[in-house]
Amino acid sequence: MTIVITGANRGIGAALLEGYAKAGREAIGTSRRPEGDLRALDVTDPVSQKALAKSLGLGPVELLICNAGVYLEKGQRLATGYAPEMWAQTFATNVTGVFMTIQALMPNLNAAQNARIAIISSQMASDTKASGGSYIYRASKAAALNLGRNLATDLKKQGIAVGIYHPGWVKTDMGGAGADIGAADAAAGLIARFDVLSLATTGCFETWDGRAHPF
Repeated sequence: MTIVITGANRGIGAALLEGYAKAGREAIGTSRRPEGDLRALDVTDPVSQKALAKSLGLGPVELLICNAGVYLEKGQRLATGYAPEMWAQTFATNVTGVFMTIQALMPNLNAAQNARIAIISSQMASDTKASGGSYIYRASKAAALNLGRNLATDLKKQGIAVGIYHPGWVKTDMGGAGADIGAADAAAGLIARFDVLSLATTGCFETWDGRAHPF
């Protein structure tokens, strides 16, 4: 089984890669600036997307984990912050980058049996849990959730399941030291969720520990 994880150089992506390795399961990690065994992928760059797809050849990808993401707006103020460039950069990675990765690897997903796509979103995507602030990140993750839900509808016809996940508030560079759980715990929970994703549950929005998340 071949698994591809974007943004695997740190945080949740690195923890997922390590979790699969410890379980003896083959996984390919990517990073914008690769090191070691990671493959190069800038999710915002179509040329980089094509290069990754070429490196995979016609090999099947049973699970694509769209994890790469940015959170650029910490400390921004409503009156003076949230510059247009920040919106553009965030959406390029968190939304367009997800779509382009899926699009680039569609031949590999179609080559697999019972292929699955996992999109890492956030509880901050939820319309019913709108606690304010972080407008760009929230909007981008809500867009990623919407993207995943609509892809689930269209790709079901091709036998590909799509799940969208809140990884928890995780102790990473993005989540901060005051977060609730460690990256290894989040990764273990997410791996368990990915393992049971199927056409029967496609379009789900779930937490790392298996609870349905409100939209």
